[in-house]
Amino acid sequence: MKTLSALLQRSDIEDHQQVLQASDAALKENKADLNTQHIKAIALLKLDRYEDAVKVLEAGAGNLKDEARLEYAYALYKSGNAAKAAEVAQQGADRGCKHVEAQSRYRAEDFQRAFDLYAELASDLREDADLDLRINSAAVDAQRTWDGSDDLAVTRKAGRQDLDVFETAYNAACGSIARGELLQAEVLLKRAHNLCNALEDMTDDEKEAEMLPIIVQQAYVLAKLGRFEEAERLSQSIDVKSIPDSSTQRIARVNRAASRPSSSNPFETQRLISGNVNPSATDRPFEFQASILHQNRYAVDSQSVKFDGAVESTNASIAKQPAPTLDPHTNSLAVVNAAARARNTTGKEALKHILPHLQKRPNDVGLILTIVQLYILTGNSSSAITLLEGFLSRVEQAGTTADLDVLFAPGLVGAMVGLYHREHRKSHIQHEFAKAATHWRRKSKTYSAGVTNLLKAAGSVLLESEDPEHGKLAADIFTALHDQDPADRYTTAGLLAAAPTTSSSSQTSSLTPISTLTAGIDVAALENHGIATPSTGAQVAARKRPAPDTSKTAKAAKKIRKSRLPKDYDPKKTPDPERWLPLRDRSSYRPPKGGKKGKARLNALSQGAAPSGDGSDASRPGTPGGEVVKAKQTGGGGGKKKKAKGR
Repeated sequence: MKTLSALLQRSDIEDHQQVLQASDAALKENKADLNTQHIKAIALLKLDRYEDAVKVLEAGAGNLKDEARLEYAYALYKSGNAAKAAEVAQQGADRGCKHVEAQSRYRAEDFQRAFDLYAELASDLREDADLDLRINSAAVDAQRTWDGSDDLAVTRKAGRQDLDVFETAYNAACGSIARGELLQAEVLLKRAHNLCNALEDMTDDEKEAEMLPIIVQQAYVLAKLGRFEEAERLSQSIDVKSIPDSSTQRIARVNRAASRPSSSNPFETQRLISGNVNPSATDRPFEFQASILHQNRYAVDSQSVKFDGAVESTNASIAKQPAPTLDPHTNSLAVVNAAARARNTTGKEALKHILPHLQKRPNDVGLILTIVQLYILTGNSSSAITLLEGFLSRVEQAGTTADLDVLFAPGLVGAMVGLYHREHRKSHIQHEFAKAATHWRRKSKTYSAGVTNLLKAAGSVLLESEDPEHGKLAADIFTALHDQDPADRYTTAGLLAAAPTTSSSSQTSSLTPISTLTAGIDVAALENHGIATPSTGAQVAARKRPAPDTSKTAKAAKKIRKSRLPKDYDPKKTPDPERWLPLRDRSSYRPPKGGKKGKARLNALSQGAAPSGDGSDASRPGTPGGEVVKAKQTGGGGGKKKKAKGR
């Protein structure tokens, strides 16, 4: 009996469904036929039944997965299992497996490996289309820049070849957005839109499907540029529900909500961004996109006064990660959690709500940086420094490798140095940079972009230190950085400043010669003109008090209030000279009548006063000496009752 492959070679069957049916019929007679199983898997791939193809290949007898490694990897990739697809494709040496691995690595967010694979394929072009490789390489490069791993990416500017087709123009625009070059991105997106719309080999429906992501990005760029009316008008021009990709549909909803006025109804905004979007395994946002989408949802929840829900949800996610951590998603959730606890307040009022929770999570990086920022906003730099120093001290005492990486993370070191700079603590800045530089130089010989920038700043600061150990460390830093990238002029200049006697001509050849820097300076003219000083008249005028402005009306004099006289005032009668004295101190004062009670009260008013020696009446009588009053002795028992008065 002839095999199925031989029969297919002699037939003219082009319908993949018929091939599948023929394969099933052949497998009923011989289930162990690897060739027929392979044909069935290919037919399923042609029919876009990727999960069924995976089942056939995994259930195949013998080494079917090895024989059909390319088909197996592709089926896994299209089924949403990008990580496993990359592992399977990596075992293959043929060019097709490299293409599948590159696509799988891109989907699995292993951008460095994907970029290396596309560079390898582009270096040895065969039957591959150069345009396809350029499109895919640009997409990978844009994603690397977008997710923050720019230490892996080569800064890529848009070239002439990027303006030839709409795919390359679109990817170049995405790279510009990732770098913050919004105006250039706007131009590139318009170019991509026009190129796509001018294609003649595509139907109107196909053009519309291709232009939807371009319009979504245009709306985002306009919103970031502050042109909200244009962004909202552009967002309203597309039907969000008609976007086939679920991830693009979610981003379009968020862009439409973000372009609306800030005074819009938050509950309506919440309904808009949380539409019924169910991402599939093969069409889901990247991790950095998903993190931003979550933050947007929590922000809308806070505007809708749903604080408790945001707190509970973020608490559950934060608890899954050990503290301290440098995971950006976890730390961003900590900021959202603090904002929800503050209940839309800022400054000191927000600190009252947030500080009690610091005792429960003392090593939460996101929470600590949030409190530090609030302290800075309230002008309390000292408390911010104390808080961050305490956290770094606790992490340093732990001493594990992961904790030390957190301790000397470029962002945290920069925050600590920035706080010291506000308080003009120069020695603390030098000490902090010295510790961080020593840690990273001891840990590795190659540095990421963040660590490289940290070492550059550390070397520059340590050059100004009077400590000879700091000067030696600065020389070692710039030497290591120069060895890593000899074309970096900053590190070359730092190396020359740190070790001028040991720097070779080859190391300093990339620097601009001093003669070139001073070529446009006329030394003779500078000597003739001398040092520019302000004129004496200008200095005197600056010190003189300006003349009063006579054009303005003079201020009216203050009105003097007219004195009021008593109603019985008689100008002919001489005023009493003792009228300013208190009433009891006047010579005309007579105490009230009342016997002893009145006299005793009067005498009590001036204790210790002595009477005048001439016997005349004094204004205040002296207090008489104490008098002992003896009580009559009576017999025991109660005394006699007073006799009641008659009625």
